[in-house]
Amino acid sequence: MEPLTKVTELAYALDTFYFLLSGALVMWMAAGFAMLEAGLVRAKNTTEILTKNIALFAIACTLYMLMGYNIMYPGDGFAGGLIPGFDLSFMFGGDHSAEKVLASNGETYYSGMADFFFQVVFVATAMSIVSGAVAERMKLWAFLLFAVVMTGFIYPVQGYWKWGGGFLDELGFNDFAGSGVVHLCGASAALAGVLLLGARKGKYGKDGSINAIPGANMPLATLGTFILWLGWFGFNGGSELKVSDIGEANAVAAVFVNTNMAAAGGLVAALITARILFGKADLTMTLNGALAGLVAITAEPLTPVPLLAILIGAVGGLIVVFAIITLDKLRIDDPVGAISVHGVVGMWGLLAVPITNEEASIGAQLIGLGTILGWVFVTSFITWFIIKLIMGIRVSEEEEWEGVDIGECGLEAYPEFVGAKGSAT
Repeated sequence: MEPLTKVTELAYALDTFYFLLSGALVMWMAAGFAMLEAGLVRAKNTTEILTKNIALFAIACTLYMLMGYNIMYPGDGFAGGLIPGFDLSFMFGGDHSAEKVLASNGETYYSGMADFFFQVVFVATAMSIVSGAVAERMKLWAFLLFAVVMTGFIYPVQGYWKWGGGFLDELGFNDFAGSGVVHLCGASAALAGVLLLGARKGKYGKDGSINAIPGANMPLATLGTFILWLGWFGFNGGSELKVSDIGEANAVAAVFVNTNMAAAGGLVAALITARILFGKADLTMTLNGALAGLVAITAEPLTPVPLLAILIGAVGGLIVVFAIITLDKLRIDDPVGAISVHGVVGMWGLLAVPITNEEASIGAQLIGLGTILGWVFVTSFITWFIIKLIMGIRVSEEEEWEGVDIGECGLEAYPEFVGAKGSAT
């Protein structure tokens, strides 16, 4: 191979730096999930939800290095891209020099290590979706054990099917940055856990009533939403993979603009919808509306014009309000609305791709949607069920009443406040 030119070396350095910076922004989303969930749970459950969020990030990084990345990007798979291979070379360093990368793929101009870093923060994001949905009544160690299986096996297999060159990619399924691979995946795992776990005590009355259980800290929840909004620029923008030529730079700029406009559209639509339905400006619905807009645009943030991006996000914001209401009517208790935001709206995001991307087909999108939902839900349900048999997944009624902070962590988040004691409901 001929020596690399200075222009190629500069492009390689720039794209690698952009990839790493995008990954750091996505890593910052972990803080957003932690703050959002800490704000939307009761004071007596805050320490435990924070412990879950920071622990799952470390578990995701470790298991994705040991297993996940090697499953998701193994090179050649089997059975027509249905069964991934397994390549252990990454954990031992591998050869990620520019010459090696360019020799294997002439269109890739970034470090293999940067690719791993960008991918590992995505799997942590998928797992973060689960933590909020099962909040306030799940055993900490049962959750962390599930995180091992989710990040080491369940997520990587379906990730391989699309992003690793598997059968969904060959079929023409489009998912630019992960409305399905990340968000629907996380929501499907969460739904399986919630169905086995059951609702929080006092959430649903025997007479069919639905009792609101307000979160403890709306400023934290709002801060978390802003952090997620910011991190999403790395999530979607980094998925363009390159920024070192005029075409790619323009594409990255378009992705940033469309991502931002979709979030704005989702927020405004949810705010107006909540006002019409409830007669009030519901902050929690508004925050979820912004996130819904972001999830909706993630499957295809490049091809829409800004006006269409804001409309796609607005539909997501409208959908999420009705999805949250519907799940409550079905007595599926999701304290933070994660299943609605990431699951129901994730489906909308996948189905919206053909509206602006001429290469996408509704058939391929439906197959991809059904495959991800089916694989993740079934494997997660089996995993949760096995964990339930082995160690149980739900805390006792006494622990739930006292707060899982004391039972699981032995530490309160707000010890000087009366509201953090067992009297908090």
